[in-house]
This record gives sequence, structure tokens and C-alpha cells, in this order.
Amino acid sequence: MSQPIYRPWFNAATDSPLLTEYARKLDSFHEALADRRVDREELEAQEKLVVDLMKEVEPLLDPETYDKVTRLLCEVTAYDMLTAFHLAGKSRVGRPVDSEG
Repeated sequence: MSQPIYRPWFNAATDSPLLTEYARKLDSFHEALADRRVDREELEAQEKLVVDLMKEVEPLLDPETYDKVTRLLCEVTAYDMLTAFHLAGKSRVGRPVDSEG
């Protein structure tokens, strides 16, 4: 078995999360974006990968760690969703509002 690679979850100098940077390097990410679009099958494959990893990790955690990791996963998900909403809002700035739609 190979040695696990330690990767910090955040930049100690800036307190910025590093997970997005790591995610951008994943094969699954590159494969899904190879055609510059994400279809339902790619989302379903990523969901399955996430659930499979959760099933692998979940039994390894004691109750206190499980609670903290669950909160971390929820907060990371909230951060990602807020980032997406923020970026979507920035892309609409300066565009006229469609009054017919």
C-alpha cells in the first residue's frame, strides 16, 4: 500500500481553503470538463464517487470525529454553493434584464 500524501486543507498564511485547488487537479474533474460541459451522466458518476468515498470513510470515524467531519463537509458544500451564486451574480452584472422572460 502506498504512503498517504499529507495535503493541508488550508493555506496557513492566508487562511484560504485549498480544497478547490486540489479538486481542479482530479482526474474525475478533468474528464468531466474535457468537452467544456457537464452532463447528467457526469454528475451522476461524480455523485457515486462521493458516496463511495463516504461509505469508505464513515466507519473509520469515532462519533466525535464523525460529527466534526459531517459539519466540515456541510460547510464546504455551503461555501461551494455560495461561491457559485457569487460568481453567477458577477456574470450578470451590467447585463440588461429581460423584461419578457
